[in-house]
Amino acid sequence: MSTSERPPSGPARAEPTRRQLESRHGVYGRRYLIEPAPDHKLPESGMSAEEAKGLIEEEIVLDGLPQRNLATFVTTWMEPEAEELIGQTLRVNFIDHAEYPQSAEIEQRCIRMLADLFHAPGETTGARTQGSSEAIMLGALSLKWKWRARREAAGKPVERPNLVFGGDVHVVWEKFCRYFDVEPRIVPLQPDKYTIGPEDVEPHVDENTIGVAAVLGTTFTGHADDIRGINDRLVELKHERGLDVPLHVDGASGGFVWPFLYPDSEWDFRLEQVRSINVSGHKFGLVYPGIGWLIFREKDDLPEELVFYENYLGKTDATFTLNFSTGASMVLAQYYNFVRLGRGGYRYVMEMMRLNAHNLCREITATGEFELIGSDEEQLPLVAFKLSDGHPYDEFDVAAQLAAERGWMVPAYTLPPNAEHVKIMRVLVRGTLGATMIGKLGEDIAEACKTLAAKGGVHPAERKRRVKTNTGF
Repeated sequence: MSTSERPPSGPARAEPTRRQLESRHGVYGRRYLIEPAPDHKLPESGMSAEEAKGLIEEEIVLDGLPQRNLATFVTTWMEPEAEELIGQTLRVNFIDHAEYPQSAEIEQRCIRMLADLFHAPGETTGARTQGSSEAIMLGALSLKWKWRARREAAGKPVERPNLVFGGDVHVVWEKFCRYFDVEPRIVPLQPDKYTIGPEDVEPHVDENTIGVAAVLGTTFTGHADDIRGINDRLVELKHERGLDVPLHVDGASGGFVWPFLYPDSEWDFRLEQVRSINVSGHKFGLVYPGIGWLIFREKDDLPEELVFYENYLGKTDATFTLNFSTGASMVLAQYYNFVRLGRGGYRYVMEMMRLNAHNLCREITATGEFELIGSDEEQLPLVAFKLSDGHPYDEFDVAAQLAAERGWMVPAYTLPPNAEHVKIMRVLVRGTLGATMIGKLGEDIAEACKTLAAKGGVHPAERKRRVKTNTGF
C-alpha cells in the first residue's frame, strides 16, 4: 500500500479515566485493584464479600510462609478434623458457662489431665488462659497474694515484695513486676552460661521474696534452668532460715516436651517447692494460638481473694482470668489433641521432632562453619548454633541470606545481659519440618555461607540495620 493509500491517522486513543474503570468493576475487575486499601478511616461504602476477602488475601501474601517459619514456637498446622471443629465452634463464647456448660466441663477435664501429667499430688485447680503470658500473670499474682497473707498473719509489713528470675525468661515476667508493683531481681546470664541454678538464686532471696521463677525450655537455647537444684536449695532455706519461698515453673515451651522426652527428669510437682506451672497449649501442645494453661499444686495455692463469683445469665460461676469473653474453639482443640494423641501420640510427636533436630545438628556441623550450643543436654526440639571464629560475616548476615535466597525465616539474635555480645541462631524443629526439608535447610545454610564468603561479608551499615530488625522470636 502506498503512502497515499494509507488511511489518515486519527487522534491518539484516550486513556480510560478512573471513573470509567470504576464503572466496570462489577464486570471485569475488583475495586481494590486501582484503589489503596482502606487505612485511616472506614470507607464510605462497603464492597462485596468476595472483594473484601480478595483484598486481604492480596496483602497477606507478603507475610512469610508458616512452613518456612523456623523462628516461631507457635503451632502452624493442625489436622483437618481439628480445623473443622475449630470452625464449628468459633461462635461459642467460652465464658458463658450457663449457655455452654459442656465446654466448661471440657476445660476442667484438660486441667485435670495436665495436673496428672505434671504429677500433682491430689485434687487441684487451674485455669485456661489466652496463652502463657496471661497464665504467668495469674500465677505470679497468686504468689504475691499468698506471700502477703503469710506476712500479715505473722504481723509483718507487706511493702517491697520481690520476685527472683533469670535473664533467660520471657519479657512477661518483667511486665508483671512493673504492672503489679513487685521488685524484679533478675539474675544476668553469662557468655558461657545461658540458664540459672541454685547458686544464682540464693543471694537474691529474702523474707520479701514472693517466689522464684524457673524456665523449662528457654526461648534462647531451649534448655532448662536447674529446677531440681533451685528447689533443693529453697527447701534448705526453709529449714535453715525459715524462708518458705515457692517456686513457679514457666513451662510455656517445655511443659509438653519434658514429660514425654525426659519422663524421669524431676521438674514438676514431684518437687516440694513447685506450687504452680504454666504451659502453652499453642506451642508444643500442638494447638493454634491462643491457648495457655495454669495448673496449681493444690487448691489452696490459688488464693480465694483472686477468685470472682459472678451471677451471669442465670448461673453463678467462679472466674480467675484477666479477660472475660473468649472463644471456646482452642479449649476444644486442646481436648481434641489429648484424646486424639494420648500419651503415646504425644510421645511419638516429640520423639520425631527430637530425631529431626539431631539430624539438623549433623547437617549444620557438616558445614564446618558453626558451633552447636548444648546439643547434648536436655532441651526442646530445636537447634541453637553460632558461627565459629574468623568469618567476615555474622549470624544476622546468614539469616538475611537464607531469607533472601530461599525464604527461610531463621532468627538471629543476641542474648540478654551479661551475654549480649553473644550472637546465635535458632531453628525450631516442629512437626511440619520433615526429613527432606531438614536436608534442604542444611544445604541452604551451607550455600548461604558460601555466598557470603564470596562477597567478603556484608557492609557494616547493612549489618546494623539487620541487627535491629531480625531478632525473630
